[in-house]
Amino acid sequence: MTDEATLVVIKPDAIKRGLAGRVLSRLEELRLEIIGAKVVRVGRELAEEHYKALRERPFFEELLELIQGNLHDTRYVLALVFWGPEAIARVRQATGSTHPEKADPLSLRGSLGRMTTTGVMENILHASADAIDAEREIKLWFTPQELLHNPFGSQHWESGVRRTVQR
Repeated sequence: MTDEATLVVIKPDAIKRGLAGRVLSRLEELRLEIIGAKVVRVGRELAEEHYKALRERPFFEELLELIQGNLHDTRYVLALVFWGPEAIARVRQATGSTHPEKADPLSLRGSLGRMTTTGVMENILHASADAIDAEREIKLWFTPQELLHNPFGSQHWESGVRRTVQR
């Protein structure tokens, strides 16, 4: 089994509902190492870069509003980097399907996520989909100095957008 890194972002909807601790407890059961963790106020530039693959989707603006905390009046997220054997697949399995109502009921999204009566999908967290996304996302959300070790070896670390902090 290969050690790898993956990004997890506990979203404002989970923080607003007091679920961050439960999410972390469930992820801890995977016995992966946390090599980076921080609270981030997500600016529009970071949100757009994070979700750039979904830019053409009709729900893109709602995604930006959600991750920035504008829909929940909680304008921060908890960003983490997990490291260990098959971390990406293990975290994705624990996370469950993007849509809470279609997710395995034992997964994080299946047990803690929800669709609100106003039609907002609260899926509580983001987890990198694959190794390419994980590297791009980790480099977007973290600097090398913010991690206990560089999960990408000696590769040059050049990040485009830095966390645009809203003050």
